Amino acid sequence: MKIVVADQNLLGVRAELEAGLPVGSEIVWPPARDTAAVAEAVAGAEVLIGGRCPKEVGVAGPDLRLVHAAGAGTDGIVVDALPVGCVVANTFHHEDSIAEYVLASTILLRRGFLAQDRALRAGEWPTPAYDPSAPWVDSLSGAVVGLVGLGHIGARVWDRLRALGARGVAVTRRGAVDATATGLDWAGSTADRLGELLAVAVAVAVADVVVVSAPLTPETEGLLGASELAAMRPGAVLVNVGRGPLVDEHALYAALRDGAIGGAAIDVWYGYPPAGSTHAAPSSLPFAELGNVLMTPHSSGLTRQTFLGRAADIGANVHRLVAGEELRDVVAVAR
Repeated sequence: MKIVVADQNLLGVRAELEAGLPVGSEIVWPPARDTAAVAEAVAGAEVLIGGRCPKEVGVAGPDLRLVHAAGAGTDGIVVDALPVGCVVANTFHHEDSIAEYVLASTILLRRGFLAQDRALRAGEWPTPAYDPSAPWVDSLSGAVVGLVGLGHIGARVWDRLRALGARGVAVTRRGAVDATATGLDWAGSTADRLGELLAVAVAVAVADVVVVSAPLTPETEGLLGASELAAMRPGAVLVNVGRGPLVDEHALYAALRDGAIGGAAIDVWYGYPPAGSTHAAPSSLPFAELGNVLMTPHSSGLTRQTFLGRAADIGANVHRLVAGEELRDVVAVAR
């Protein structure tokens, strides 16, 4: 079996991935961002591993039986260009790493560690132990967390924050949630945008921490706008690990600049580097000038453990393909 791997994120776990694939497979690693090279490599291949399969790659692989994304996103795979019967699958395993990011960034911002670090570098000791005018900071014990999204990421985030004594309220579109069983104070399940906006407003108004992990759809774009941010408590912290446009860009910048909210950890953005580049402004607005923002380059889920789990899932699915068994995590089948 010929297998083409076109995902540069898997290079760090190459040995583990190859060890989990069927013995005797021909495994080819073309430059992942070189579409022409990938199209040339898929000739005669039965499996393509990667989240990008544009039309020219799909039509160049008439023998493809499986296109497996090494992540959740499959929007870069043109299913209509694949041979009939070819299966598209994905894998996750980023929820633990993202939950760890949310926990770390929430503590960093709520405890004021960013500001303390800057101050101490200048010789200042801004704590009540040395400066009676310095504000007391809060731990997570008893803090109310508003979860905008309670899927596999939101649920794992709640597990971590709950363990530290936080209370939780949640808004989700995935169906009714038993608040008591999940340890939440309240859970709102909505299917329409107006209902969701109202539920979000309720959740953020009582929250000390707002965690955004909902999927981005036409209905959820701008889910947190000026009115929702204005409803947040003045010292509240927002953490966005979903998608940038879930939170209105200009409204968020204004709320942070004016001190309407306490701070934000932003891992997902409004601008990204073009293919082949590592440089781009994440926003047209000067978030970098704000002292109450933690900026990270969409890296919350990027750990070795994430990709070891994904490699194991992919290997298991390829073995199922060889054995003629039902594949898992199927998102589409070419018709």
